[in-house]
Amino acid sequence: MDRLRTLLFWIVFCTLSVPMVLAVPVAGLFGRRTLRRYADAWAGMMCVASQWILGIHIRIEGAIPNGPVFFAAKHESLFEAIQLTRMLNSPSTVLKRELADIPVWGWAAKRYGGIVVDRTANAAALRSMMADAKAAKAEGRSVLIFPEGTRVPHGESPELRAGFAGLYRILGLPVVAIAVKSAHVWPRKGAKHPGEVVFRFGEPIEPGLPRDQIEARVHAEINALNQS
Repeated sequence: MDRLRTLLFWIVFCTLSVPMVLAVPVAGLFGRRTLRRYADAWAGMMCVASQWILGIHIRIEGAIPNGPVFFAAKHESLFEAIQLTRMLNSPSTVLKRELADIPVWGWAAKRYGGIVVDRTANAAALRSMMADAKAAKAEGRSVLIFPEGTRVPHGESPELRAGFAGLYRILGLPVVAIAVKSAHVWPRKGAKHPGEVVFRFGEPIEPGLPRDQIEARVHAEINALNQS
């Protein structure tokens, strides 16, 4: 049954997504605000389809803060990568250079206001990342990062990537850690399963802490659902 539901979901989701993705350049011509609303509509469509076809529901623990903050989230599946942008009022999301280079999608992500991280970590790449981060802050937007760098199987907790500490220092914003439990219903491969995706929002952590302290606190909080 899960395989049939998954097949139906992908048929519906892809059928609706293809024309929406092809129309992204048109939406982008009307500015970032329009593009953000367009992205929210796409994420909302995915959420509704996931709920009605797959039986996947969202549970939120803790309060989602207002105002610009630096969100640091666990990353277990594609689900939260899409849904958090809608839930967090269109934050500027940190994304890998490989994603930014995808035709059409990459242009839209940069037009949306994404912060591109280049794994070569050369001086020019770091300056570009910091400039993007400062531009997002100047717009009054929150910033979202998946500080472990990639999707991680449930139960694993690799160290944070270096880019998190650099952005924390440059942004000077409170950090809100988000623990996520999603891989049990949205595995990377194979059938999806009915159940709850849990988002647990921590209390804001003040800016200006030493690197070892902020990394330790964020690492512990984004992995708070790891054993449940």
